[in-house]
Amino acid sequence: MVHLIKTDEEAVEVARTLAREFAEGAARRDAERALPHAEIEALSASGLLGITVPPEHGGAGVRAATLGAVIRELSAADGSIGQIPQNHFWYVDAIREVGTPEQQAFFYREVLAGRRLGNAAVDARAPDGSRTRVRLRPSADGGRLLSGHKVYSTGALFAHWIPVAAFDDEDRHHTAYVPHDAPGLTVVDDWDGMGQRTTASGTVLLDDVHVPADRIIPSHRAYERAGTFRSFGLLLHAAIDTGIAEGALADGAAFLRGYTKGGWPRNPPTRVVDDPVVIQRFGELAVLTRAARALLESAGDTIDEARAAIAETDDPEEAARWEAEAAVAMAAARVQADSAANRVTGEWFELAGASASLRSLNLDRHWRNARTHTLHDPRRLKVHDVGDYHLNGRAPARRPFDPRSERR
Repeated sequence: MVHLIKTDEEAVEVARTLAREFAEGAARRDAERALPHAEIEALSASGLLGITVPPEHGGAGVRAATLGAVIRELSAADGSIGQIPQNHFWYVDAIREVGTPEQQAFFYREVLAGRRLGNAAVDARAPDGSRTRVRLRPSADGGRLLSGHKVYSTGALFAHWIPVAAFDDEDRHHTAYVPHDAPGLTVVDDWDGMGQRTTASGTVLLDDVHVPADRIIPSHRAYERAGTFRSFGLLLHAAIDTGIAEGALADGAAFLRGYTKGGWPRNPPTRVVDDPVVIQRFGELAVLTRAARALLESAGDTIDEARAAIAETDDPEEAARWEAEAAVAMAAARVQADSAANRVTGEWFELAGASASLRSLNLDRHWRNARTHTLHDPRRLKVHDVGDYHLNGRAPARRPFDPRSERR
């Protein structure tokens, strides 16, 4: 039985409860690369995966900021578990954006029943660095056939449905929702990154996989008008990084509270947390993290405001203005989350002794997770978006999906 979450407040409380449980085994799972099968089943049973389903379809339809808080809580406990549902929520939002009423009704039922959506978006590179796109080829019954090789398929190993990015004869992006057990589909657990080790971000192989026409959505339409689809995706990434920073800050504080220095003759040991320099440096890291959290929450509210305003206006310029507001707010949150995650996870070690680096503690997992995940879309691109908007009044480009430019 899957629990039905009804309010934003309940969603955050359920996430916090799960996070406490997930945190207990996070260091061991990372060290052993033990995939979190039981934890992902618990995530499904909790009802969290259905919180963005609209109320008219039986879900809570939570605020964007609430979803950000949920992902942040899970990521603070275990960065890999926080990232696994990222694509799930992204593709649920794609169904909301461009799915037919029939597709929405079907997949919302699936999601509320605890079914998980994975990801097979990025085409593998050939030896010369090029990518061969998966194409929608016609089948005899009016459906489509898919063949190809996808990488960075975060969540696919745990998924019931695997959304596959594919292109039609006019190079327009579509998403085919394929059951995990479809003939010709194989998920390979070959992710070998230094961080986010248990996201199972491996490979998906497609060999003439058949997809009925009513399981394909025209994703390109989400980029043909003003909207918040891309900003929503950035929210999920920023929440992961903010959560990783919070988890590192908490683990760093716990370690430092038990750490002493000195202890030589006539130099009694002192607690490192009483050192004014340590307090100052740790305070700076805490400010970075709190700022990331504040920007994440603010940007989530902006997405909701923009989504509502765009739905209500018939003025293309007004819609574009709101789209830009959401995009810039999210770019700023993404920048701050990147800075907080990479700095906090690395710099707190400077306040501790060599014992903080012991492999048995595995505290470096936070840095490895942050460094790996923040490679997804470079910070410099988001800084440019924010600067160009405030300096020149140019809104971030509405970039259509292109797997050749996607990293993860």
